[in-house]
Formats: sequence, structure tokens, C-alpha cells
Amino acid sequence: MVVGYDGAELLEIASVVSTLAAANDILRGRDPYDTVLATLGGGPLSSSAGLTLVAQAPLESMRGPIDTLVVSGGWGHENAAAHPLLVAHLRRLARESRRVASVCTGSTLLAAAGLLDGRSATTHWYLTGWLAARYPRVTVRTEPIFVHDGPVSTSAGVTSALDLTLEFLEQDHGPELAGLVARVLVVERRRSGDQPQRSPATATDPGHALVHRVLDHVHAHLAGDLGPAALARVAGVSERQLRRLCRAHTGLPPGRLVRRVRLETAADLLAATSLPVAEVAARCGFGSPETLRQVFSEHYGTPPSRYRAARRGARD
Repeated sequence: MVVGYDGAELLEIASVVSTLAAANDILRGRDPYDTVLATLGGGPLSSSAGLTLVAQAPLESMRGPIDTLVVSGGWGHENAAAHPLLVAHLRRLARESRRVASVCTGSTLLAAAGLLDGRSATTHWYLTGWLAARYPRVTVRTEPIFVHDGPVSTSAGVTSALDLTLEFLEQDHGPELAGLVARVLVVERRRSGDQPQRSPATATDPGHALVHRVLDHVHAHLAGDLGPAALARVAGVSERQLRRLCRAHTGLPPGRLVRRVRLETAADLLAATSLPVAEVAARCGFGSPETLRQVFSEHYGTPPSRYRAARRGARD
């Protein structure tokens, strides 16, 4: 069951519903998912995209047992979380559900219902600080695209709803179905929950051409000299100015920014190619396979070989 409200994000609802529908097409009657969009009072909802969605059931009439309860996100999340009747029904339905999940700012509603108290959770990167300040009993994780804590799962912004739903399919039916659905949806590769919400390659303000110039140089010269002095020359500014700009527009100083790009590129090569770990290390500027293993394990919590095996298993 998907819970919606005025101001919910259309793409987040569609990512869940369409993914489950694709699974139903493949399963062809074997354990199909019966998806219901429910709203308070059963009335239509006006999505944040301006389109109106017709609900299939009033929230008040829904009863368990429920397999999966998903609360959608969207810019209407604060108003929805402030509605005592909506929050009360979420609390009731959570007790009757096998698992509970939120997409993006749907975490606000789960937190308001007390369902995240004492748990780890995430939300859209833009609002992780806000959620942590508003609900101090929640341990807000800023990096992952989704987080499981017992029967409660939370995901980051917008399209991470698709990643979380694919994860649920794998839990329910194994990696083969999840991989088939991903291919049907033309998802290039399935992302695991430990993938970062924001890559340095996409986190900068599009208007900051200088920082983008530096990032373009980093991507094109991963095996080369990417020290602060070399990058400052590329940018045409002092090392101090470069450090200030990188921190302001990526959240990272130059050295950590370079390491992050190298790590993400290494992760992509491990997942998408059969290159030996030594070759991946050389291409990404780590100097030796051992250096890559050490840095990679620190960042991803697993060595490169296991990371590759896990990603291949998820795709097969």
C-alpha cells in the first residue's frame, strides 16, 4: 500500500508502483503485488507536479495484514506530518504491516508517528540536517540512498524509490527477478543502499564553471598528478582559493574530492567491467592494488573483490 497526500511527488509514487507492476508482469500470477494508493478520506491528491491522482481507497478503511506500507514524499510532507489523523492511521497501519518504508521526505511522516525513534534513517540530502534537528530521536544518515533498520526502511530523494523497491523485490523473490525488472525498466545498474546520494560530479552548482573545470580535469586525468598545486594551476587560482571553492560547492577539500571521484570511478569499473583489480587501481590513480583495497574498504565497508561479486550477483 502506498500512502499519498496533497503535495506528494508524482515520480516517487510512480517509481514504487511501476516497479511492482513490472514485477507482476514477469511473475504472471505467482505471488503478485496488489498495489493500492490510499489517501485520507479516499479523495484525489494534487501532486507537486501539478497532476491529480485518484486514490483507490480511504486510509481509514485500510486494515491489515499489510505486506508493505510505503509513505510517499513530496513538498507537502510537513503539512501531512502535522495532520494528527493521518499520523494516527500511519501508526496503526505500521503495526499491521510486515515492513514499513518511506520515500524521500516521507520519512518526516514516519518520524512524526514515532516509527523512526531509536532507528537509523535517511531522507533527501537537502533535508537530512532539518530532519535530524526536528526529530532528535532519529539517527539520520546523510550518505546512503536507502537504509534498513529492522522492519523499517527509508530512502533518499526521488528516484531512490526505484532502488529501494528493487531491493524489496530481491528480498521477496531473489536477485533474478530484481535484475529482470531493472532491465525492463532500462535501469543501467542497480544501486545498493551504500551508494552516496551526492557524487562530487553532480553536487556542484551548475553555474560554477571553475569547479566543473577542475572536476572535468580530475575525471580525465585520474592516474595523473591531481595534487592541490596541480589543480590550482588548472583552475587558475591560488591553492587557498581552490580549497575554499571546493568546500563551498562540493562540501569537500580538493584532496578528499579527488579521492572520492577516484573511488566512485573504481566502483563503477568494478561493477561494470572485468578489469583486474590491479588495472582498476592503476586507471584510478591509486598506485597499487593494496592502496585501492585499503581506501576502498574504508569507504565502502568491503574490499573491491567482494564489492564486485555483490554487484554482479545483483545484476544476474
